[in-house]
Amino acid sequence: MATAQMITPREQISDAEWALRVDLAAAYRLVAMFGWDDLIFTHLSARVPGPEHHFLINPYSHMFEEMTASALVKIDLNGNKVGDSLAPVNQAGFVIHSAIHAAREDATAVLHLHTPHGQAVSAMAFGLLPHTQTAMIAQHDVAYHDFEGIATDLEERERLVADLGTKNAMILRNHGTLTVGESIPQAFIRMYFLERACEAQILMLSAGRDNLNNPEQGVAEKVKDQSTGPGMRMLSDLLAWPALLRKLDRVNPGYRD
Repeated sequence: MATAQMITPREQISDAEWALRVDLAAAYRLVAMFGWDDLIFTHLSARVPGPEHHFLINPYSHMFEEMTASALVKIDLNGNKVGDSLAPVNQAGFVIHSAIHAAREDATAVLHLHTPHGQAVSAMAFGLLPHTQTAMIAQHDVAYHDFEGIATDLEERERLVADLGTKNAMILRNHGTLTVGESIPQAFIRMYFLERACEAQILMLSAGRDNLNNPEQGVAEKVKDQSTGPGMRMLSDLLAWPALLRKLDRVNPGYRD
């Protein structure tokens, strides 16, 4: 549900930005559909095409399952709203997302979650283990950032960016998970693999770490080679994402409003 004061009229938005808004609103609803949301907390963002480096983020009042394209708030890299929206924006969301959008030209989309499985792995000293196929797909691209408290300190942005480097996923220690992508579908599929890997790790550790089957040497490197490059971009953008939108249209339509 979006109140009138929070909605940006369609006629004020370019076709390119509107398409981005639709995909981002869909990503919010998909996060809710997968059970990855955290009430109104956590945040997904997407950079608007153009030289201004404006980006879209959730109004800090909406449940993810009710997000719409028009309700998303556009802000600049200083946290100023662009347009007439009166909706509040989460300060921690601004700090994390503005840091990455400003530093990484390829980071069109940034997704950040607080799932129980992601938080559990983020609290483990050894991080993500390469003991499942899904973990091997994700692990080679995962960076780590130490917890500094709720991310409202602008000075943390420099350390976030330095720790992420050229990776496309991050485990925020004692906090949660984060992914970036050249498109919203790519960031979402990366998050899917990362979250599934974290969930599997929590389940497999119930057997005790001494009872785990260790993959043969070189297998993780082989999976890395198999799961990077144009093939994964096609999987995200042209195969998985359209299928996810069809599912969303069946179970929770309205995100295009």
